Amino acid sequence: MGGAAPPAGGDVIRLDQVRKQYGSFVAVDNADFSIGRGEFFAMLGPSGCGKTTTLKMIAGFEQPTSGRVLLEGVDVSAVPPYKRNVNTVFQQYALFPHMTVADNIAFGPRSKKIADAEIKKRVGDMLDVVRLSEFANRRPAQLSGGQQQRVALARALVNYPSALLLDEPLAALDLKLREAMQIELKRIQREVEITFVFVTHDQGEALTMSDRIAVMSQGVVEQIGSATDIYKRPQSLFVAGFIGSANLLPAVVVQGDSAGAAFDFWGGGRITVKSDHVNAAVALTAGEQVTVMLRPEHLHVTGTQPAGESLAATVTDIVFQGASVRIVARLANGTEVTAVVAGDADLPFLRPDSSVWLSWNPDAPYVLDGWPSVAGATTTNVDSIEASL
Repeated sequence: MGGAAPPAGGDVIRLDQVRKQYGSFVAVDNADFSIGRGEFFAMLGPSGCGKTTTLKMIAGFEQPTSGRVLLEGVDVSAVPPYKRNVNTVFQQYALFPHMTVADNIAFGPRSKKIADAEIKKRVGDMLDVVRLSEFANRRPAQLSGGQQQRVALARALVNYPSALLLDEPLAALDLKLREAMQIELKRIQREVEITFVFVTHDQGEALTMSDRIAVMSQGVVEQIGSATDIYKRPQSLFVAGFIGSANLLPAVVVQGDSAGAAFDFWGGGRITVKSDHVNAAVALTAGEQVTVMLRPEHLHVTGTQPAGESLAATVTDIVFQGASVRIVARLANGTEVTAVVAGDADLPFLRPDSSVWLSWNPDAPYVLDGWPSVAGATTTNVDSIEASL
C-alpha cells in the first residue's frame, strides 16, 4: 500500500491492522493507517470495496473481526457508537420534521443536558458556520436539499466531536448543487477544524475536497496520498485506471538505468521515460511487461508527424464538451485511446477517420508494473467500467 503521513498535530483515528470478515467473505483486509487532527480524509472506491464498512467500524456500527480501532489514542473497538466521540452524516439527513432548524441543531446538546446559555451560543455559532442564521425558525420541509444538508452538518458538529464521518452525503443532490456543496463542505471543515472522514465513489468529490485519499479495491487499501500523488503517481494499475481518465498502454522494457528507461509499446513504437516517472515496483530488465500511463490531457494531437516520440492513430469520435474537446482515436494495433484538447483550439484537420499523430512532453508518461486487463482508454470500454463499479 502506498502511503503518506497525516498532517502534524497528532492522530485522531488509527486503524491498526483491522480486518472485517462475514463468513468466508473478507470485506476489509488489513486496513492499517492513521487520520490526523483537522484533516479532510476521503475513502474512495467502487461499490463493495469496503469503504463504508471501514467507516462503520470507526463509528462503532460494526466491530472488527481482528485488529483495533483507536480514537484519540484509546482502543474503542468494542465501544458502542453512542459512547464514541464521533458523529455520522448519512445520505438521508434524518432531520426532525416537526422541529425548527435551530431546535434540530440544539437536539444533541440538550440530550447531553448542557446549560441553555451554552446551547444558544453553540447553535448560533453553527448557524453562522453553515450560513443559515436567517433560517433558524424554519422547518426542514421549507429548505432546499443543500440547506437541509447544512443543517445536518451543523447538528453533527454542534457537540464538537473528535471526527465527523460522512457516508456519501452528496449523492442525493443534483450535479450543480453537488459541485457547489463540495466547496461549501471544505469551507466548513476548514472553519471548524474538525477531522472529516468522507466516503465516496465519486473521484471528483475526493479530488476536490480531500487533504489525503485512501483508494480501496476489494477490501484492500491500494494507496493513500494527496490528490496530486494519487493522480500523477498511482501505485497500482487499479488506481491508475480508477482515478480520472487514463490511457494504459502495454509495453516491454528495452533497457533502463538511473537516468531513465526505454520501452517498446505492444504493437509498435518506443517511449523513453525519466527514472523518477517509473514506479519502484518496475523491474528494469529487458522483456519485462509494464504499462505506460498517459493522461488524455497530456497528449498533443497534430496532423503531421512531430519531431520526437509519437504514435500514429485514426480518429473515431470527436466530442465537444464546452471548455474542452474529447478525441477518441484508434492506434494501428486497434487499441482505443483518448486525448483532450482545449475547446477553442483550431484543429481543422480533426474529423472522424482522419489520420493524426499523438505526442507528449517528457514529464507526461508514468510507468507501472504489469499489463492492464484492458489496454487503452479507461473511459471508453463500457464492460470494464461496469466491472470496476
